[in-house]
Amino acid sequence: MKLIAEEIVDVSFLTEENNGKKNHFIEGIFLQAELKNRNGRMYPISTLQREVANYNESYVSKGRALGELGHPDGPSINLDRVSHKIVSLEQKGNNFIGKAKLLETPMGRIAKNLLEEGVKLGVSSRGLGSIERRGDTNVVKDDFMLSTAADIVADPSAPDAFVEGIMEGREWVWNNGLWKESDIAAVKESIDNSSVNELTEKKLKAFENLLRNFQVW
Repeated sequence: MKLIAEEIVDVSFLTEENNGKKNHFIEGIFLQAELKNRNGRMYPISTLQREVANYNESYVSKGRALGELGHPDGPSINLDRVSHKIVSLEQKGNNFIGKAKLLETPMGRIAKNLLEEGVKLGVSSRGLGSIERRGDTNVVKDDFMLSTAADIVADPSAPDAFVEGIMEGREWVWNNGLWKESDIAAVKESIDNSSVNELTEKKLKAFENLLRNFQVW
């Protein structure tokens, strides 16, 4: 499965006061379905409805829906880079409107200061899945799993294509409760460099290792 990230720049920065304490939020479209995005991908509405429902139940409702500042290079949440907590995610037509509270973490304070200074930031969803080509559109298949509804990123008009290309070129597998980058490339290199006499042994060993590390769920 590949890491898939989508960016949306049109979000609002809000400040709300409660009992004399100011809380800062970002709000806007976090996910979009049935629309070919600027990356040439389209998400079926049924896929996002299922994933958002799961995400709301497992993360938002339990106060565990975290996001990071910047472009993470994997599907897991890095706690040292957490900047915000998503507090709501609701469907409106083919859009999913989210609201996230900026946290008093180092990355949260950086995001808040940037927004206060007028820097235009956007959000980027992150998930794992595979893609099927249909005409001129890459359709995200039903195996898609949402990792986080929104990381905070710089204006998507910046040249991020190279970073995204590297991220999306990686394969990920589920291993002992964690998503890990696949060792497929290393296995392939090992086999390619084998002599004729070593080839069968290397192939068997590689296959055994992948079976040992892969957990069906």
